[in-house]
Amino acid sequence: MSASSTTRRIAATALAAGAIVSAVALPAAAHNDDHRRQSRAEISRVQADSPGRDNRSNRSLNAEWVEITNNTRHAISLKGWTLRDEDGHRYKFDNYRLAGRTTVRIHTGEGRDTRTDLLQDRRNYVWDNHSDKATLRDDHGRTVDTASWGGHHHRR
Repeated sequence: MSASSTTRRIAATALAAGAIVSAVALPAAAHNDDHRRQSRAEISRVQADSPGRDNRSNRSLNAEWVEITNNTRHAISLKGWTLRDEDGHRYKFDNYRLAGRTTVRIHTGEGRDTRTDLLQDRRNYVWDNHSDKATLRDDHGRTVDTASWGGHHHRR
């Protein structure tokens, strides 16, 4: 057997093994992706600790935020939905539609709402820097998603 024949056999074996591993791994990855798509909206990111000093300036308050992402292709009405922390601070969405595959950021401080940024119009921080839990509920009070940090474990 020549060296080039042996090299081809080794390469073919490696490719076949790679294909088998990929085929086995694909269903698990696809399943996780399908589960994520099934949830209509999710808390995608939280910045509980605004950068810099916590001086209660509007700039600092607005650097504290929670992002909600719509994972579907279709717009979702968030009218009547709530975002709440562990201490009971609650933000209730007015007549707001979150377009498909987009994200809205809910800031703590005061300002003017836009398509991509909503403001709670508060003068104090909501989210605890070290440990808290954000809960998103729909207009029927059903929990849609939660995000925890610090002493809590993230749950979806």
